[in-house]
Amino acid sequence: MKIIRSKDFTAERAWGAMTVANMQGITTRLHWTDKPYKWHINEGEEVFAVLDGRVEMRYRDNCGQCSVMLETGDIFFASAGTEHVASPVGEARVLVVEVEGSD
Repeated sequence: MKIIRSKDFTAERAWGAMTVANMQGITTRLHWTDKPYKWHINEGEEVFAVLDGRVEMRYRDNCGQCSVMLETGDIFFASAGTEHVASPVGEARVLVVEVEGSD
């Protein structure tokens, strides 16, 4: 059993993470950041939940580049092959569920 107070979590660097669970190769990690990530494509699906802060999520699809502002409590689902980048507005804490070893 584990209880994590996400608002208390910080990391030494942007996108530093704490592994919450690894369930048969699917990881759930809590990330802290104050800087954008990089454009990337995951091998599998990814669930991205904003626990604290605001995050601009940019992604590319058949229509070109899109952007959505994610508020605390919002969830973004990236299907396999979706190119995307997350850019926090100030500090943010996000929960990411994805295949182990994904970018």
